[in-house]
Amino acid sequence: MDRMLYVAMSGAKQIMLAQAVNNNNLANVNTSGFRADLDAFRSMPVYGPGYPSRVYTATERPGTDVSSGALTTTGRELDVAVNGTGWMTVQAPDGSEAYTRAGDFRVSVNGQLETGAGHPVMGNGGPIAIPPFDKIEIGADGTISILPVGQSPNALAVVDRIKLVNPPSRDMEKGVDGLMRVKGQQDAPSDASVNLANGVLESSNVNAVAAMVKMIELSRHYETQIKMMRVAQDNDVAATQMMKMG
Repeated sequence: MDRMLYVAMSGAKQIMLAQAVNNNNLANVNTSGFRADLDAFRSMPVYGPGYPSRVYTATERPGTDVSSGALTTTGRELDVAVNGTGWMTVQAPDGSEAYTRAGDFRVSVNGQLETGAGHPVMGNGGPIAIPPFDKIEIGADGTISILPVGQSPNALAVVDRIKLVNPPSRDMEKGVDGLMRVKGQQDAPSDASVNLANGVLESSNVNAVAAMVKMIELSRHYETQIKMMRVAQDNDVAATQMMKMG
């Protein structure tokens, strides 16, 4: 009975882990630029004396879905989205370079250009600082231009340029902070072929309907494992009663 119980228990545990990944995706369905985490189950035979008759399950996160989300027009001058493939560079909380598709930028009280999550946006020489302005524009190549306070309309000045990169998807991995990085903690080089669309935001690439269906499926699988554990318990009780009768 213990074999049946432990197999069912391990299955229930791994389903809970998969459910956590799916729930996190579903919770971020409205998060700009969010990339869904993938998950998969893998069979794990138990080897030892005799035949490997018991097979456990392991939940794995093989990677991240890097497909593009839908573009939504906002008309806001600090909202940008990457056209096609590519990433915008930001500074992670630990000071390292990281990448995102979330272009909901804002200027902090200290004059620093940040994402909506508070990550500093990186330019040619580090985090981008924005002087006081009456108007700001972000070009398709990432160039940031401002109209300084009190200047004539034709006195636009280039401040910096957002670092845009396009490393191969196979070399990218998501950190626990939700930001993408190049495997091996290497900094990706700038790529002039990446361009931005202004006044739009890219939505999450999570399919809400598919995530809801998967949540229901995982819940049913979990219930099945719990039923198996109850059957194992009932069988154990029945076997104990038979032993007493003997």
